[in-house]
Formats: sequence, C-alpha cells, structure tokens
Amino acid sequence: MTDTLFLTSADVDDLAEPADYVAVVRDAYRQIGEGAPAEPRTKLLNREPPGMLTTYAAVLPETGAMGGYTYSAGFGAGDAWFMTPLFDAESGEPLALLDGASMNPFKTGAAGAVAVDALARADATEIAVIGSGAQARGQLATTATVRDFEAVRVFSPTAENREAFAEEFDDRLDADVSAVASASEALDGADVVITATTASEPVIDDADVEPGTHVTAMGQYHPKKNELPPELIARATYVPDIRARAAQDAGSFLAAIEAGLIDEDHVAADLGEVVAGEHPGRTSDDEVTVFDSGGTGIETVAAAHMLYKRASEDGRGQTIDFAPASEALTGK
Repeated sequence: MTDTLFLTSADVDDLAEPADYVAVVRDAYRQIGEGAPAEPRTKLLNREPPGMLTTYAAVLPETGAMGGYTYSAGFGAGDAWFMTPLFDAESGEPLALLDGASMNPFKTGAAGAVAVDALARADATEIAVIGSGAQARGQLATTATVRDFEAVRVFSPTAENREAFAEEFDDRLDADVSAVASASEALDGADVVITATTASEPVIDDADVEPGTHVTAMGQYHPKKNELPPELIARATYVPDIRARAAQDAGSFLAAIEAGLIDEDHVAADLGEVVAGEHPGRTSDDEVTVFDSGGTGIETVAAAHMLYKRASEDGRGQTIDFAPASEALTGK
C-alpha cells in the first residue's frame, strides 16, 4: 500500500498567490519546450444526458511530478467536477488526489500570464478583458503580476457583471479598472487583450486589434468555440499552448483554416518553445501575437504539485491507501 494525500478545494484554496502559480507554470512550459511530454485533451461526448468527460496529462521531470485532469461537465447534474491525480515522476507512485476546482482559474490564468510575459510588448500598460466570470478573474489576477498595467477595461454583455468585476479589481490592483459598454471600447488603445468566454462566434473585431497588440484567448477548447475572427488569426504570430492541439480543437484556428486564410503550418511555435528560447516569439513592436489557451496538463501538474507540497508542509488533507498492481492483481 502507498499513502496518498487527498486534498479538497478548501485544503488548498489559500495556499498560493497568483504570482506563485505563474512561477511554477512558467517553469513547467520551459520543461515542455525542452522536450518533456504533454498531450492535448481527449474528450468523450455523451448525447443523453448531454455531457463531456475530458482528460489531459503531462510529465514534468524536473518538477518530479506527472498527472493532469480528469473532469466531467454536464450530464444529469449540469455541473462540473475536476479531479487531479498527481504521481511521482521518478517512482510512479501516486502522490496526491486533488479536487482541482479552486485552482482552475489560477492555473489556467497562469498559462495566459506566462504567454503575456513572453509575447506582449515590454511597455504594455493597458489591458482589455472580454468576459467577467471566474476564468476572466483568474486571467487578470495572474496577468497583472507580469506587467504594470495602468488601465484595465472590462466588457461582458451583462452590465451588472462587468461592473462588479471592475469594482473588485479596482480595489485589488493599482491600475484604473473600469467597466465599458462594448468590446470595441475595451480594446481602444489596449496593448493586451484577454478573451475569457464560452462564445461560439468572435467576441472582438479584427479592426479593433491595433498593431503591436497581444491577445490571449482561453475559450478555444472546442472546434465550434471561436472567440477570435479568422482575419486576426491569419495576421498574427499564432502560439497555442500545445502545438498538436491547434488542429484538434482550437476553434478560431480551425475557422481560419476553413475560411482559406491559413493552413496548419500557420502555428509559429507552442508556448513551451517560446519560453524555452527555441522560438523568439515577438520579433517587432508592431507585430500582433495570439496565445491560444485551451487548457493542458502542463499548468495542471505544475499547480497541483505546488499545492501538494505546501499542503504537506502545513499538515493539511488526509491520506488514503492505494494498492500497487503487483498486490491488487495477485492478491498478495
């Protein structure tokens, strides 16, 4: 038997600040860029009741951990559950099983923040956020740790939601945070744009994205989810989280292919290659860059391992027993 730590969301939700997530996720993408393995998500769709079972995984040898997410969404309850198994990358033994719900916006946001740090102009001072839910909050909280933004403008269709978002972050950040009435108004003068929606049609116009802008799109995890216009993808230096994912389920990338504006070779690099220095990323101040984030095991394992280590040091969680196959399958 092996003792494995079980951690609830309540056990881990106060163990790390946004900058902590960014640091471990940046190092994880570096490892991937230097050859560590990670695979895009797999999805099993159920018709009745409608639902989705998703998995994705990564091995981070230098971190000493491997694992990923297995989560369900929809089905009869119409909700989602995020289970994060974490294994030791040397022994293969299970280290922990985490409820991954509370870390989700921050580990995903950290991937976006790493991309902003790697791809946005060094002098970026204004950011537009399209969306006002938990993922948009995670994106802004983490991205604000890699650039000193002076102005943040947020738009989402429901006025009370965007106003609550602006009020929350105006208190949390040094920047001037305001809610605006349209995506165009949010993008006016923005150096960085974050789209964090569940949209199936573009939520910004190509004409509103000025030269030199960096765009992080994180609602791109299904062929029909398409936050960005095809023309924007075509003129941008396009960087997904995992190269192999772009042609699998990156909705805006696939829409640009369908429109005949690009082919699959339009992927400039994946984020790991940029972080590891294998690709320069941005090469000029007037270049438009796009980071396409669909969620991976890379940030999941990095964040889960950090939380596991801190929870262990703080004596949190409870241990559960796992039987190795050599015992369980033989009855010895």
